[in-house]
Amino acid sequence: MPIQFADRLLNVETSAIRELFKLLGKPGIISFAGGFPDSAMFDVEGLRQASQQALASEPGAALQYGATEGHGPLREALARFMADKGASVSADGLIVTTGSQQALDLLAKVMINPDDKVIVEGPTFLATIQCFRLYGAQLISAPIDAQGVQVDRLEQLIVEHRPRMIYLIPTFGNPSGAMLSLERRRRILELAAQHQVLVVEDDPYGDLYFGEPPPPSLLALSAQVPGSRDYLAYCGSLSKVLSPGLRVGWLIAPSELLARATMCKQFSDAHTSTFAQVTATHYLQAGRMPATLATVRATYAERARAMGAALQRELGDALDFTQPQGGLFFWASLTGAGEHTKHAGDFAKKAIERGVAFVPGAPFYAQNADPSTLRLSFATADVAKIEEGITRLRVALG
Repeated sequence: MPIQFADRLLNVETSAIRELFKLLGKPGIISFAGGFPDSAMFDVEGLRQASQQALASEPGAALQYGATEGHGPLREALARFMADKGASVSADGLIVTTGSQQALDLLAKVMINPDDKVIVEGPTFLATIQCFRLYGAQLISAPIDAQGVQVDRLEQLIVEHRPRMIYLIPTFGNPSGAMLSLERRRRILELAAQHQVLVVEDDPYGDLYFGEPPPPSLLALSAQVPGSRDYLAYCGSLSKVLSPGLRVGWLIAPSELLARATMCKQFSDAHTSTFAQVTATHYLQAGRMPATLATVRATYAERARAMGAALQRELGDALDFTQPQGGLFFWASLTGAGEHTKHAGDFAKKAIERGVAFVPGAPFYAQNADPSTLRLSFATADVAKIEEGITRLRVALG
């Protein structure tokens, strides 16, 4: 008899992005496919000092089991980190998670019953689509534009579907790169309070802005919208700004939700790596983060400008895109101008043959996938490789 797997696996499939990575082993390929930061940007020396300090000053705490909620000093440091961004939260008002991905998984465990409706952006983070579907959610896509989710349409979907929750990446979305406007942020908080629906704010990219800072997070703005904080969860992460390898994220949520998420975390991993948490604590306490962020912002801003200029120069009206103001991604669509293909999947295959890779956009849609869309990351290629890669894309397009 074959092994009988859980029915919930029928709702998900292997990540299309992970599958694409299998094709990237050929020498000389330039990849715009990854969604991860450039390892050259990691503050290795700062992390080395922090890890050494963790072992020298508190080896017991760093190497022993820890509290499920997280290492106390780290929770305090993260509360201060959030306060610097205008969000008032106590150390007891957050738990440390194994990356923000675990925070999303905990929210799904706590909130989603089979066949519950959940509204997500169209397009949105692929792993969130997979995670929520694993728990049986019916996903409803809310359309977006360069200013983020279209709130009038979102309100219509809330009224029509009465969702269990709403998942948004308001600041430099993945894959869209969109930045939700201040006006729309306030309106979303009003909708959350009015309809008593949980809004999940995923914010891994908010510190990666290229010019003026983005509008305050929904969490920071919630103090201005009565009742909205009761229906707001926030997922934060050090992965994109410090190191993904630390696997340090955090979840801020109403107390009852947070208590249930903590209980579910006990079943999952008991606690996030104490060594990673103590290391992160010493790093944040050392005050190196502002300089690290300044370096990362400047580098990614230069690469984003280079990619935008190269796309305009090499592909012209065959590709429609909005220049991102932060984050790691360009979101674009093939227009079909000049009788070129409008199918990003076909284009991706030809691009790989020319030694350059990107991710077709269709998998990022929970509904009504647009096959003309694609995501390009500028994070891990320097300016010279970006320009060479975009030239290869022009040749691949024909």
